[in-house]
Amino acid sequence: MSAQQHTYRVIVRGTWEGLTEEARTRLLSEVDQHGLTAMQFSEEGSLTYDQVLKHFSYRYVVVSDAEDGEEMAAAIAEDRAETDLRGRGCDHGELRSTVTDMDTMKINYKGRRGSGAA
Repeated sequence: MSAQQHTYRVIVRGTWEGLTEEARTRLLSEVDQHGLTAMQFSEEGSLTYDQVLKHFSYRYVVVSDAEDGEEMAAAIAEDRAETDLRGRGCDHGELRSTVTDMDTMKINYKGRRGSGAA
């Protein structure tokens, strides 16, 4: 019997460190593609950063066994981020993750505007 799968949204945050001049130039040339409008959760992940080149974040969708929990989803997302950063030739500091289990998240409909209540 297969384990139940959950869908997690993971934000991986980090700080650029020790960027070479080549990496800085490449990141700055692509900064417009990685701004606020690029923020979306996907399996491939979306990288966002600004021209200050201090902090960055990735947004991932990770599907894994519910019994493995949020820790496994964070580890998978951080591994994807590490692989992408290595491919870009970019050094970074420690990665930190925030995980939301979309299958257990409660949706609060009460506070919505325009609910028709007068």
